[in-house]
Amino acid sequence: LPAGCAVAVAESVSEQQASSPTVVVLGLGLIGGSLAAALRGNGFCRRCIGWGHREASLQRGVELGIIDSYPLDLEAAVDAADILVIATPTLVAAQMLERILPRLQGRAQPPVITDVASVKGNLQSTAEAVWGGMPPRLVLGHPIAGSERSGVDAADAGLFLHHRVILTPVPGNDASAVELVRAMWASTGAEVVDMAVAEHDRVLAATSHLPHVLAYALVDALARSDASADIFRFAAGGFRDFTRIASSDPVMWRDIAIANRPALLQAIDLFSDHLQELRAAIDEQQSDALLETFSRAKDARDAFAAELAARGQRPA
Repeated sequence: LPAGCAVAVAESVSEQQASSPTVVVLGLGLIGGSLAAALRGNGFCRRCIGWGHREASLQRGVELGIIDSYPLDLEAAVDAADILVIATPTLVAAQMLERILPRLQGRAQPPVITDVASVKGNLQSTAEAVWGGMPPRLVLGHPIAGSERSGVDAADAGLFLHHRVILTPVPGNDASAVELVRAMWASTGAEVVDMAVAEHDRVLAATSHLPHVLAYALVDALARSDASADIFRFAAGGFRDFTRIASSDPVMWRDIAIANRPALLQAIDLFSDHLQELRAAIDEQQSDALLETFSRAKDARDAFAAELAARGQRPA
């Protein structure tokens, strides 16, 4: 961040730490658990409360020191929050908004609500339908960090360090709510950037959702082939690296594919067209075209790796 912005963020974080809000995390999986662990560890919040459908996971969160406590009642969790973080799968997040927002309408000072879902458009449309417009204190967000691991035991307080978190504020958002969510994520060591909702969904379809679809499709196609036993027996590092993300939570990625359907279909079609061009080049032994494609891809990947290294991330 530029020096002036860094100072402003630091001051905002300092002010927020002084007021020590109660943060309630709905869904104590990898992302929700990691955020809770980070916020408790850095002193951003006075209390961090968890809520979810599985009491065993919530109890485990207390045992690990990730959360202070948990209610089993959703309404009690919502009522306790200064900041409410919806950290459930994408389609469930929309359902959570449908349950939560009617309870908050009419309150003079409802909690600030944010989320961690990988798709924003469906949440914006759900919120607008329930509220009659975008709720001023709902600030949609998405941390660009994760792992193929899942569950509260995978929580990592350093997960967001040097990673980007995208906020998608909209006209009518309460400026103080946006800055509070920005300060919360900045306190985890993340770089916080703003993006329009549609742009977010389009970019993530290409850079995250499509790669996961491809990894799942490749592994599934090979697993269903007659030669699957030999294929997996002799697969090496390249196959392992390319398909690592196919070990991610299938339910989460099913939800993402459905929620971001228009943008993901566009990304799939673009890739399919390019793959057909590449297939034709191989079939027709177009050596120059193949070399040009592979070289162009290598240069782009090397530039991406260098950017990650400059931000303190290790390329996968």
